[in-house]
Amino acid sequence: MNVRRLRRGVTPYPPLLRAIPDPPLALWVRGDADPELLARRSVAIVGARACSSYGRSVARTLGRELAAAGLVVVSGMARGIDAEAHRGALDVGGITIAVLGCGIDRDYPAAHRDLAGRIVEDGLIVSEYEAGVEPAPWRFPARNRIIAGLCAATVVVEARERSGALITADFALEDGREVMVVPGEITSAVSAGSNALLRLGATPVTAAADVLEAYGIELIGEPVAALEGLVGTVLAKVSEQPASIDELARTLAVAPGEVAAALIELELVGRVSEGDGVYRASMTR
Repeated sequence: MNVRRLRRGVTPYPPLLRAIPDPPLALWVRGDADPELLARRSVAIVGARACSSYGRSVARTLGRELAAAGLVVVSGMARGIDAEAHRGALDVGGITIAVLGCGIDRDYPAAHRDLAGRIVEDGLIVSEYEAGVEPAPWRFPARNRIIAGLCAATVVVEARERSGALITADFALEDGREVMVVPGEITSAVSAGSNALLRLGATPVTAAADVLEAYGIELIGEPVAALEGLVGTVLAKVSEQPASIDELARTLAVAPGEVAAALIELELVGRVSEGDGVYRASMTR
């Protein structure tokens, strides 16, 4: 395990983090990547641990598309939104950084040990706590100031009232950084906090391009090919409204096996994503 200690005021301590009101005196870094990685253009993606399938899908899509555009994806490796943002970046061979609220030698939660292993292959795990420090509830709000401090913008994907993601957003605002929010269902408690941020003037995110615009990055790619036949029809239906295989089969009067085959094809080209058996169209526009 390659662990290094970066002291404040000494290169390569990240400059954006050094600029916040209460930067850590030192930052512990785990991984073989150059610590200069911490100075690259980065975006924080945070949100609820107990998130919806929609939230998981959006977080993974954003992580994937923002990493593919060259941004480093930063989050807290927690269950739910954080983990999906990391996985999305890893899906495309992108770079992601996890910030811990415990000692640098811990993979927390333990269920994410494999995820931590994937992150440090090309990215980094960081903490202000040396090896042996146990996780404690008060350490996680402190951790959130580092997540916000490493990034020019923080994107909130689903957050309950008084959630940790809102603490991260507050730190970002205090640091003079941009706060962006994915709109959520108005009847859902898991989106109550994030929707409240929108009422206060946070920038809405309806596609990765909204985030990239804040960084001055234009999303340039090949035109999205038009899809024909059943594949195109299925994509059109899930673009109108998320649906399961059985729902699509009933609506289109097509055998479930044919619908499943069409959805697999769409997943392979990144046009749809699945969560809890429900398929949604990609956020790409």
